Amino acid sequence: MESHETSDLRDPVNCFKDYEDYLDSKVTAMDLFFLKNKESARKLVEHGHKGTVLSLQEFEQRKAASPSASRYHQNQTTMLASSGYDIQDNFLRALAEREEANRMGKMTSLIFMRDANALGQEVSGYLDYAHRLQTQDFAPYFSGRKKLVPGPSDLWRKLDSKILNVDPKCDPGEDSRRTMVQSGLYSHVVILDHYITSV
Repeated sequence: MESHETSDLRDPVNCFKDYEDYLDSKVTAMDLFFLKNKESARKLVEHGHKGTVLSLQEFEQRKAASPSASRYHQNQTTMLASSGYDIQDNFLRALAEREEANRMGKMTSLIFMRDANALGQEVSGYLDYAHRLQTQDFAPYFSGRKKLVPGPSDLWRKLDSKILNVDPKCDPGEDSRRTMVQSGLYSHVVILDHYITSV
């Protein structure tokens, strides 16, 4: 007889945090190019235009029935890259305070950073913290072994039909907050937090 552990591994539902994550796994770069936003691409998948797909109800039933469900959610709250480090810099502390909310989809934080590279040239840009946490190990940043810099893959922000205004002279928008952080590592840092009200 198969163990629960083996059946868990064979059920693809257990690979995904939630239904949106499951739908996103079936969205292609071409879908996003033509449809322009992730929400429309998800709807395309959900309505069966990309092949057989579980409904939200079916997904949640299978997820709830899985013995690994409770272990997964417990691990999500405890596996923080910032855990165990004595973080001194204000900016890194601010990231640590936001890490769990960004990992759990309760918040998305957009970070504007400005600094100089080894040649003395100014380097600046926006960084999508929630997206980076999904795609990178942040332990080297929190430990001080590596410096965080914006990259070409940034700004992939989870959408909930709300506008986040990056203009420092304007209000950042509904369910959003702007915070300027004094950092010993960077010349200028601003964090724009957007709270996901649908979660």
